[in-house]
Amino acid sequence: MLKHLFIKNYVLIQELTIYPSKQLNIITGETGAGKSILLGAVSLLLGERVDTKVLLNREDKCIIEGTFAIQPYDLASFFESESLDYEKETTIRREITPVGKSRAFINDTPVTLATLKALGSRLVDIHSQYDALLLGNASFQLDVIDIYAGNQALKAEYSQAFHNFQTAQQAYESLIEESAQSKKSLDYDQFLLNELKEAHLKAGQQEQLERDLQLLENAATIKTDLYEGVNVLDDSAQSVSQRLAEVNHTMRQLVAIAEKYAPLQERLESCSIELKDIITELKKEAGEITTDPAKLEETREQLNIIYRLQQKHQTQTIEALLTIQAELEEKVNKVSNLDEVIEREKVNREKAQAILLEKAQLLSTARKKVFEKIKKEIESLLSTLGMPEARLAINATPVFPNVSGADELQILFSANKGIQLQPLKNVVSGGEFARLMLCLKFILADKTALPTLIFDEIDTGVSGEIALKMANMMKKMAYNHQVIAITHLPQIAARGDQHYFVYKDNRWKKTTSNIRQLSAEERILTLAKMIGGDNPSEIVLENARELLT
Repeated sequence: MLKHLFIKNYVLIQELTIYPSKQLNIITGETGAGKSILLGAVSLLLGERVDTKVLLNREDKCIIEGTFAIQPYDLASFFESESLDYEKETTIRREITPVGKSRAFINDTPVTLATLKALGSRLVDIHSQYDALLLGNASFQLDVIDIYAGNQALKAEYSQAFHNFQTAQQAYESLIEESAQSKKSLDYDQFLLNELKEAHLKAGQQEQLERDLQLLENAATIKTDLYEGVNVLDDSAQSVSQRLAEVNHTMRQLVAIAEKYAPLQERLESCSIELKDIITELKKEAGEITTDPAKLEETREQLNIIYRLQQKHQTQTIEALLTIQAELEEKVNKVSNLDEVIEREKVNREKAQAILLEKAQLLSTARKKVFEKIKKEIESLLSTLGMPEARLAINATPVFPNVSGADELQILFSANKGIQLQPLKNVVSGGEFARLMLCLKFILADKTALPTLIFDEIDTGVSGEIALKMANMMKKMAYNHQVIAITHLPQIAARGDQHYFVYKDNRWKKTTSNIRQLSAEERILTLAKMIGGDNPSEIVLENARELLT
């Protein structure tokens, strides 16, 4: 419910504030005074796009602000999903700067236009004489049926089932596509994997092979050098071991003469022992060195395979090749096992589809149960509004489940006797639309917490007794819902709990629009002028008083 509306610097409005009644609010005024401008300002508050042309004063910003009592609308989850503070009385503000920048706020938190629009659509429902397209919209017609039937719980269950089916369907189709793509590259991936496996790669293998190759390539030189070392150290008359033994013998004689040379002799003894050990090792190593052309060729081939693989896969280490091998193995195994995964996803999809079809059938059945009841109630209401020959039919054709259900709905209508029923968008005139739309909103009013309803000259094409009946319907709707009606009919204007009058204000350099709430006496005069023109007679004034009783 709209509790407060403030508009500043918008088109012809310099500044105005209104506090609508929670029931039926009437807005009337002079032609061109700004009734539609007021509606435009509310539309901006609900997220419509705008440009700088709306600024009355191009040097100042435009501000439109509304305070809404939102407790009946179950919007806490919306506020939570948008990370907004939930307040039972929520303030929405829209600002347009002189340079055309638009900003929107909900409870002083900046929000996007999409968020503002999403919230606005749940707070205010605007209907005008130009909304005939809405009647022909299949989604709108389904909404009417579901609200009337109280299908909210069934729709929620269906929506969840539809979401689950879509998820399962997308998973299945994604796997099918992945399988097709993977199988295209499977042969090549398998070839690469086999090539890596046949190389029998091991961590650290490359470094060992490179050391082995160096040893095999230089085996003859190494063997010669080792034996040369043995020869120098041990195999000649002047060998190091022979000379060291001589020195050691001399030192033992000196020790017998002078004990102080004992440490030196011991060190020489150690050197002699160490030298003998070295000579033994040299002989052993030299004996183990063999020239092996076959082993040399094998080592070279192994390294060439590793180098070729590294070049092919653009890497420099065995470890990187092993990682690639593991990845290829995973890809190949995945493709090999993909058929099993696809089969599982197919089963999941079929289960989700079965549940979806079951929920769709329940929803369709619930909808069809109210077709006849809606038809009779609408026809009865239209009859009271001067359309006794109006006929309605609701047809539902089964379709594969979509976001709205498994029904393709079409409401057919004929306003006159002998005229064939046709789709709403083809047959509804302005006056017929006004009455039919009012009837639809009327039958829904007691079945849901409708947002604030704004009727913009929905009474176009009606008058007299029919206008009185329309007014009574609006009045009844306003018992439980806030209604704002922009009207040119005195019969409707007289039924309002509050009456606002829009007028041109010529006190300033530039003509502006303003609005004021009428007092009881002002309402009589205004209604009289609506009935009989600018200079109403006493009889007309009395008629106006009677309308207000």
